[in-house]
Amino acid sequence: MSEFRRGVRLGVDVGRARIGVARCDPDGLLATPVETVPRSDASVARIRELIAEYEPLEVLVGLPLSLSGGDTPSTADARDFAAALAAASDVPVRLVDERLSTVSAHAALRGSGRTQRSSRSIVDQVAAVVLLQQALDVEKNTGRPPGIPVPAAEEPA
Repeated sequence: MSEFRRGVRLGVDVGRARIGVARCDPDGLLATPVETVPRSDASVARIRELIAEYEPLEVLVGLPLSLSGGDTPSTADARDFAAALAAASDVPVRLVDERLSTVSAHAALRGSGRTQRSSRSIVDQVAAVVLLQQALDVEKNTGRPPGIPVPAAEEPA
């Protein structure tokens, strides 16, 4: 294992209706679901509460890119949400490629015998687990933090 920064991380899968949240243990061995946050004006505040509860080293927000690596209609939304979270928190926020995390989440849930309808309430959490586990694996394999940092907003003068 390469240089791995020890500490809890939160993974956030941003959707238009719901936001999945996952966390990992301090050694980054296992990502587990935390909750599904309804998407509203209070979403950032709820994730700040989760940050206070879990005290993560960083928050990893999924960046939905196309298979070719380009932007999708959801890419700007995820970037905006990550920027709002970075501005509202003292914890570093990073954007990580989440290509196929939701597809993988649906496949895992189908494999466990759940229908798409019965999975609706948890698929966002599972997608957050998938993106967080992928990010942990990247850092363990490369020794570098995954994704790109989101700059904290500057205070107005």
